[in-house]
Amino acid sequence: MINLIFTMTLNPSIDYVLRLNNLVIGETNRSFYEAKIPGGKGIMVSKLLNSLNIKSINIGFIGGFTGEFIEESLEKIGIKTKFTRIKDDTRINVKLKDKLETEINARGPEIKEDEIKELFKILNEIEKEDVVVLSGSIPHSLNECFYEDIIKELQKKNINFVIDTTGEKLLKVLKYNPVLIKPNKEELEELFGIKINSLTEIEPYAKKLIEMGAKNVIVSLGKEGAMYFNKDFSLYAPVVQGKLINSVGAGDSMIGGFLYGIENKLSKKECFKWAVSSGTATAFSEDIGSKEFIEEIYKKVVINNL
Repeated sequence: MINLIFTMTLNPSIDYVLRLNNLVIGETNRSFYEAKIPGGKGIMVSKLLNSLNIKSINIGFIGGFTGEFIEESLEKIGIKTKFTRIKDDTRINVKLKDKLETEINARGPEIKEDEIKELFKILNEIEKEDVVVLSGSIPHSLNECFYEDIIKELQKKNINFVIDTTGEKLLKVLKYNPVLIKPNKEELEELFGIKINSLTEIEPYAKKLIEMGAKNVIVSLGKEGAMYFNKDFSLYAPVVQGKLINSVGAGDSMIGGFLYGIENKLSKKECFKWAVSSGTATAFSEDIGSKEFIEEIYKKVVINNL
């Protein structure tokens, strides 16, 4: 059982969601729906855990009026925060939703050396029984090895971690044995410099990630479902049919669902089922899926052995 879950978002955002009937580039467009949502992959994991009545603490960098909005919004729905305050403003990302989804993501703030030291003071307070979720992009002012620097600090106390990142940043930290990683098909192709043409081609590469150190691997496949791998067995979940409303946060919800399973001492098969149910519920919702909707989707999820 996990003591506390810390979700780290180094580069959070306010996601400004605009729905339009017909986006025309170069013209004045008017939305018929707007929403301001605390964004960032670690924050999304926390929001999903909160839906399932699992408490977590958000850490990372926030600054300015945008940072205040994020902190207040999370605390309003009962999510604890222990952010490191920075001088620069937290970013605003724009999500344009028409027939297709278009995202404009800002690069994020400048992080100063003294602000980094403050974050590491918080890391020193985390205990061995806790789990840290490292998720999302690294601010441009930090070096590409910043996740590895954090993990090395966590390793001093043998603290378990989950990581959701891509490319070299992911490959470099596999040797530290993450509890879970969650690449999608395109990210798997990028990791190994390959082109995957069928689901049967995924397994050897996912197994390679296990050999490199990951304890559990979920490969999200969008309309084709999801796959799960560990050193003992492999599973496949076909997609649950429904209307895609919001793909933002679906992958983060899968991580939250998997941690929900671990927290409740469920089998890895059940952890995967909750991961798929959570990701699907969010994809079919305006924001993070509710507990009731996740449970409804759970009844429809089919898990097959590979």
